[in-house]
Amino acid sequence: MFNLPQADVHPLPVDRIASLGLGTPGNDCRHRWRLLALLLPVLTVLTGCGNPQQPTSTREAPPPTVIVAKATSQPVETRARFVGRAVAVDKVELRARVQGFLKERKFTEGKQVEVGELLFVIEPDQYESIVEQREADVQKAVADEENASAQLRRGEELLKSKNIPQSKVDELQAAESIAKASISQAKASLTAAKLDLGYTQITAPVAGRIGLAKYTVGNLVGPDSDPLATIVSRDPIYVQFPLTQRELLQAKRRIKKQGGDAASMEVQARLPDDTIYDQKGQIDFVDVTTDPGTDTVTVRARFPNPDGTLVDGQYLGVVVQEGEPASAIVISQSALQVDQQGVFVLIVDKENKAQIRRIETGADQGADVVVTKGLAEGDLVITQGVQKVRPGQVVSATPAEKPGGSAAP
Repeated sequence: MFNLPQADVHPLPVDRIASLGLGTPGNDCRHRWRLLALLLPVLTVLTGCGNPQQPTSTREAPPPTVIVAKATSQPVETRARFVGRAVAVDKVELRARVQGFLKERKFTEGKQVEVGELLFVIEPDQYESIVEQREADVQKAVADEENASAQLRRGEELLKSKNIPQSKVDELQAAESIAKASISQAKASLTAAKLDLGYTQITAPVAGRIGLAKYTVGNLVGPDSDPLATIVSRDPIYVQFPLTQRELLQAKRRIKKQGGDAASMEVQARLPDDTIYDQKGQIDFVDVTTDPGTDTVTVRARFPNPDGTLVDGQYLGVVVQEGEPASAIVISQSALQVDQQGVFVLIVDKENKAQIRRIETGADQGADVVVTKGLAEGDLVITQGVQKVRPGQVVSATPAEKPGGSAAP
């Protein structure tokens, strides 16, 4: 219900009513209805004129809520990152050393083979016959030598009785020497024939996984053919990566300053899915020459590879730990903001106001980042809700939760 204001109501004079054409009070009800129609708008206006609405009381908006975490000092490992490639310790291309038709293939492609395991067989028939021929040549040479020796002995007896001249004996001595040399020559030919026969059986010179066979049984192969297959060793494996001369000098200075040894530096491999390989490697070689085109030196690390996770030729990320861990301030990367002046974070001061802090950052530590300049340990850094605040504004700070669910200290 509306509270209508009290209005002074004065009856209209009779003459005023008459001037309005409503007739006298004694007129019939038709005049009463005309009067009611005339006064209805006035009553409507009076009904809407209540007490003026009281203005609503203004309330200040609450300060925005933000998530904060303390800047903490933690042991941080100094790491350098590179791009490298896995290289097998042993990698052998199997080639035919004699010409012939492939008779057998004794392995399953992609499987592990051991040293000395028979892999291919080339038809040996022609090489077996050559061996037999060379064996006969040796026997003939031996017989010739025996005959030459006997002739020489008879000639020496005849020489004593002056029945033959000395020149004839000299000829017999030369014939014996030639016969002995023929034996050596025949034996050498026999050895070569046996080697060729042995080359018809191709065995694994190293242990490792064998790849695809490039030729099938029945194909003609020989010294001029492409490799029959390739064997690569699996465990251990090398990872090689280039290092610029500048990076090499800086690394040597840091290691020397910390009293470390380059051979003791741990190396980790980052796999293509951005995970860290679970085996750590050790640097075992630094090249003695520099690539003049790139001014880089090849560095090699040796990794255990029992499960064959690393594959020859595979591209990898290389993470090198340089020296012992050092203490540094670490914050969440979600707190970082960038503008034209550089990197900054928002902190909450003692008056619960957001303030800008210009910082310099170092290496990433997973989801965190090292801060080398601009923050002090214990500063409350806004990690969530940065978009809702502006510098100097009062905020409501809530500590970030630890992974276990409790609030961070």
